Amino acid sequence: MSDRLPTPGPALPRLRDAFLAAGFTPDGLLELLGAPAYAALARNETVPALRATRGGGRLETLVRLFLLQRPVPYERARSALPADDALTDGWLCRHTAADADAGGSGDAVSATVDVRPYAGPEGLNWWIVSDLGCAVGGAGGIRTAEGAGTGAADRSQLVLGVGGASTTLAGITVRTPVARALDLGTGSGVQVLHAARHAESVTATDLNPRALRLTRLTLALSGAPEADLREGSLFEPVEGEAPYDLIVSNPPFVISPRAADGTRLTYRDGGMGGDDLCRTLVERSAAHLADGGYCQLLANWRHMEGRDWSERLASWVPEGCDAWIVQREVQDVAQYAELWLRDAGEHLGDPAGYAAHYDAWLEEFEAGGTTGVGFGWITLRKSGARHPSVTVEEWPHPVEQPLGEEVRAHFERRDFLRAADDAALLATRFVLADEVAQEQIGRPGADDPEYVVLRQNRGMRRATRVDTVGAGFAGVCDGSLPAGRILDAIAQLLGEDPVGLRDRTPESIRLLVEQGFLLPAGNA
Repeated sequence: MSDRLPTPGPALPRLRDAFLAAGFTPDGLLELLGAPAYAALARNETVPALRATRGGGRLETLVRLFLLQRPVPYERARSALPADDALTDGWLCRHTAADADAGGSGDAVSATVDVRPYAGPEGLNWWIVSDLGCAVGGAGGIRTAEGAGTGAADRSQLVLGVGGASTTLAGITVRTPVARALDLGTGSGVQVLHAARHAESVTATDLNPRALRLTRLTLALSGAPEADLREGSLFEPVEGEAPYDLIVSNPPFVISPRAADGTRLTYRDGGMGGDDLCRTLVERSAAHLADGGYCQLLANWRHMEGRDWSERLASWVPEGCDAWIVQREVQDVAQYAELWLRDAGEHLGDPAGYAAHYDAWLEEFEAGGTTGVGFGWITLRKSGARHPSVTVEEWPHPVEQPLGEEVRAHFERRDFLRAADDAALLATRFVLADEVAQEQIGRPGADDPEYVVLRQNRGMRRATRVDTVGAGFAGVCDGSLPAGRILDAIAQLLGEDPVGLRDRTPESIRLLVEQGFLLPAGNA
């Protein structure tokens, strides 16, 4: 990995124009490569893409240069982009070598960075700039990048491109207009691109100065506004400043032992023991949030012997903040170690070294009493409530992204429920949320179902079991009648005592509101 990076010079707009003209965009890549080859790139499998880019056209050339790290003949590069400008500004370098793409030995050029097309909102085309090999297949891709360095000193400062974690965070982020946004640990700048669309000003920090340089390139190449880029760890670069309306972070959350030689991968390892980095970020966020502001991050957390993981995470939430914590996945310690060792490419090459590192991870987990590792989302909202709402749940099921609006609505529903006693609840008019279906479960031919399930087809795609009263109540909620009047009508139909039904039903209504099946008519 070379220290030399491109400069955002005056020729950069011409480079962007060349990308657009050649179709070096997400849609263009999908059309050229086809879905199987496109998906294979995310798995660090480049052979299908190499086969699909043998034609020599402009788009094939750009894919080979910037995604597959293959040298191409200078003349072929010059037909696809302003090659001389790209050489001057450092996007390309001369590469004289025997290579199939170069037609034997001759004058060829190579890319100095990865550039990956990325689809922004409303049809925007963006390009994420990262270190060589890191746009395809995570850090492990650098071992297959042509000419990329693989030494520990080089790899310790790697900056990854866009991946599943960064797109997940972008999808769950609340996108209401804000004055000030902060991206902690910006990496290659993916979250800054999104935040710049709805924030008046964006500050981005990273402990790795190389990440800030690549973020600047990402913003410039994508035609995005400049951000205030600052070097430092966590909140250190913004201490004492005005609070933020939105804080996002895809931090180096991996729970890993320090390497025997003392080095670490900055993009992955935060330098703190266990899950202390994520805990610290959560605990300190309230001091940097404006009233009503959100802090949203991805995190790993330890499952520890003899301690409930959900109670442990709830204890992280700072005073005055509501929280919604969602565990999406749990891995045992062996699976977790294998995942991140492979992500770093440590399974390639020295089997003895891989085994030693694997053993070190397991030793670290055993010493700390870690039985597994959870992965998920943490959203905090600074509410100042005397009785904050803290929801910690496990939800490994498929969801529909983007979820930012669902996250905002979750806290809005919590505000409503916190303020409404049972009398106020029964006086409220509710509406059934969009795309909720009813499923009746029972034996074929039976007169009545054994139970009824309400299922969401949008957002979190929850399902909840309801009784006859709950199903009937939800089915007639169209905002025209208060909840108490509907229950009175149901009691009359079923021959039940209306007072008793009013007394026992609010708890069920609260659950349906909490989970988003029912919405107060004014909030629908």
